[in-house]
Amino acid sequence: MLKGLGGLGDMAKMMAQAKEMQAKMEDTKATIAEMEVEGESGAGLVTCRVNGNGDVKALNIDPSIFSPADKEVVEDLIIAALKDGKDKADARAKAEMGKITEGLNLPEGMKLPF
Repeated sequence: MLKGLGGLGDMAKMMAQAKEMQAKMEDTKATIAEMEVEGESGAGLVTCRVNGNGDVKALNIDPSIFSPADKEVVEDLIIAALKDGKDKADARAKAEMGKITEGLNLPEGMKLPF
């Protein structure tokens, strides 16, 4: 009589797995927000700390590069350090999320809510 309802157990199992994955994603998002990476440019003359959300938390400029004639160079180094920090933060965030989604056989490039 209930022969056609055999798939309900599988559906309940999938829903439980989805809930578990959602909880793991929330934990991972919190971990990512707290992590920090350091970006640099000019062989370390300009460095910055960036959190996992891409927010710049600190900027350090070596005083040896302060010269009015070098203004444009310093600006370029700052931009390069910020980009390097953001790229590293993005890579770490992607790696953390990958730990959760590995084995799910998701299509290449699929972005989960993040």
